[in-house]
Amino acid sequence: MKMLINVPETVVADALRGMALAHPDLTVDVENRVVVRRDAPVAGKVGLVSGGGSGHEPLHAGFVGPGMLSAACPGEVFTSPVPDQVVRAAAAVDSGAGVLFVVKNYTGDVLNFDMAAELAEEEGVRIAKVLVDDDVAVTDSLYTAGRRGTGATLFVEKIAGAAAEEGAPLERVEAIARQVNGSARSFGVALAACTTPAKGSPTFDLPPGELELGVGIHGEPGREQRPMMTSREIADFAVEAVVEDLRPSSPVLLLVNGMGATPLLELYGFAAEVHRVLAERGVAVARTLVGDYVTSLDMAGCSVTLCQVDEELLRLWDAPVETSALRWGR
Repeated sequence: MKMLINVPETVVADALRGMALAHPDLTVDVENRVVVRRDAPVAGKVGLVSGGGSGHEPLHAGFVGPGMLSAACPGEVFTSPVPDQVVRAAAAVDSGAGVLFVVKNYTGDVLNFDMAAELAEEEGVRIAKVLVDDDVAVTDSLYTAGRRGTGATLFVEKIAGAAAEEGAPLERVEAIARQVNGSARSFGVALAACTTPAKGSPTFDLPPGELELGVGIHGEPGREQRPMMTSREIADFAVEAVVEDLRPSSPVLLLVNGMGATPLLELYGFAAEVHRVLAERGVAVARTLVGDYVTSLDMAGCSVTLCQVDEELLRLWDAPVETSALRWGR
């Protein structure tokens, strides 16, 4: 398998060096694997810290900046950051107003962020945590107990980040983050497995002419394999799974997310099909975001995330944001 890397052992450090050069508005600590917005800590502002295994870019480091995350901790590929990284990030962004940890529900992430919270609190930093568990495809997997955290992570980080930017206190930012997670559901589909730098071969067996329904973002298989389906058929299946679980009664934010190797031409066509299914079900779409945001290296495929919003959540979604991967309004 051809990959644009030097050696697997340095792929994360190499990427962070490139990120530092491309985005001087960020402070990138390559050695300690922490990415921080350059003006942190911001006086009186709650800090938002997230992180996870590398390979999901732009999640999380691509979402560091005004209106979103204060810092991100990239682990090795598909591997949780260690507690020391998270503690260092919390210390870098704490203004005295406290820090919210946004944690995807994967066992390693949960354990390491919990340990980091204890260590940070021993150093005098107030910590709150929110667990993202939006995936409706499987209840338990190779990586987690309970539902996996996937595309809704973007909605949590953006909306809670906007609240923090406005000066909301830690308890309010935490409550908003929990509301967003509770109002969001996701479903993913793989057309081809991804390839990790260390392994150099596909992470699971997907025969030619078949797809994987309910896939996660770490190259793990989903709920079932089926013969290849059309964009229309995939939209019917994925949206049905999400809507049946969420049962939205108010407008939704829609994320049509690429897994890393699907062209925008195909994603926009799929987005049209998703809108068709939602309209048939009477679900109003307030905003639509299409592109690669929560990826799985070079996996071909897509995911659908819906987040039910009220006027306040929609206002916070529309609020200005300025990160390397998401920006509007500034």
